[in-house]
Amino acid sequence: MAHVLLRRPDVEARTGLSRSTIYDWMKRGDFPQPVKLGTRLVAWREGDIAEWMRAREKRAA
Repeated sequence: MAHVLLRRPDVEARTGLSRSTIYDWMKRGDFPQPVKLGTRLVAWREGDIAEWMRAREKRAA
């Protein structure tokens, strides 16, 4: 099964989070870690972002 990878602008659009918030939350362990695709290139697995969003919705409910 192939993983769909999302670049940062796509992650920002789906989550509503800014770039700085994403990286800050990653440092704290509150956001999924990206997959390194190159020296300065990362992407997030779509499934990791979807799972993170479901978990946030459950906590908010």
